[in-house]
Amino acid sequence: MRRPARLPAYRGIPVRRILCLLPLVVVGVWAVQHRSLIGSGARQMLTANPYWLLTAVATTGLGWVAVSFARQGAVLERLPAKRLFATQFAAGAANHLLPSGIGASAVNIRFMTGCGLPAARSSAALALYFLAEATTRIGLLVVLLPAFPEALHLGPLLPDRVGTAVVAGVVAAVCALVLGVVMIRPVRRIVRTFLRTALADARSLHTRPSRALALWGGSLAFPLLQAAGLVAVGLALELEVRPPHVMLAYLAATAVAAVIPSPGGIGSVDAALVIALVAAGAPVDSATSTVLAYRFITVWLPLIPGALVLGTLVRSKIV
Repeated sequence: MRRPARLPAYRGIPVRRILCLLPLVVVGVWAVQHRSLIGSGARQMLTANPYWLLTAVATTGLGWVAVSFARQGAVLERLPAKRLFATQFAAGAANHLLPSGIGASAVNIRFMTGCGLPAARSSAALALYFLAEATTRIGLLVVLLPAFPEALHLGPLLPDRVGTAVVAGVVAAVCALVLGVVMIRPVRRIVRTFLRTALADARSLHTRPSRALALWGGSLAFPLLQAAGLVAVGLALELEVRPPHVMLAYLAATAVAAVIPSPGGIGSVDAALVIALVAAGAPVDSATSTVLAYRFITVWLPLIPGALVLGTLVRSKIV
């Protein structure tokens, strides 16, 4: 197994040692800035049913297992299982430090290149994972929305013409991206090479049932486990919304929040989840309490352990 390139010292300062400590420093600053939210989530959990809260913790842990399967399914080579799981746990912490999943993506690319995969194939595997995860998430929405058409009532919560504005913004962004790819020759060449590599890897992966099952099964299980965690927190706090409606609210909220580039979805996911739960019939205060407790379990509770694992992986030259 090829190790990542050794990071040099700059004027006598060990760069790798600084990088080991950097996640803890950033997490500490983040925790101080969001101490009121963390305290609110902790206070809500003190009055909740502990068994349902433990269920939410368990689904969060299983979510990292599901992501590990999906990451393994995106590459032909066999990745070391224990290191892969540790990397996903650490990537969760990195994901809350940088916007739009950049932190988790950087950690995973570093891990895969350290396992001997070329950078182009690591990037292609990352893109395939995101494609599978987005496809399964949208597929779940397509299945659940017709099954529970009365679950979400967004009309009273959103201003007029907001849907038109969102659609127009998405179309404009897509058009700008396409024009950039078509008109800029170096970008066009990079995109062509990337797509050729990604398509070749995707075809090879789907000739191996074990890899295809890991990729699509893990990608499907992850949002279901996350939604089940929100259901468990809702039951712990006696949220008066049916569990299927809570799951649909989670899928819809995270799909919308994914287009807002905030670190770990802080702010965007919270607001979207509260709006979705209110649209599903929950009172505003109950929805807010449920989201705070849920985010405490899935974000704030694993943040410091995840940063410690990330520092250990950097120090061990695994990432």
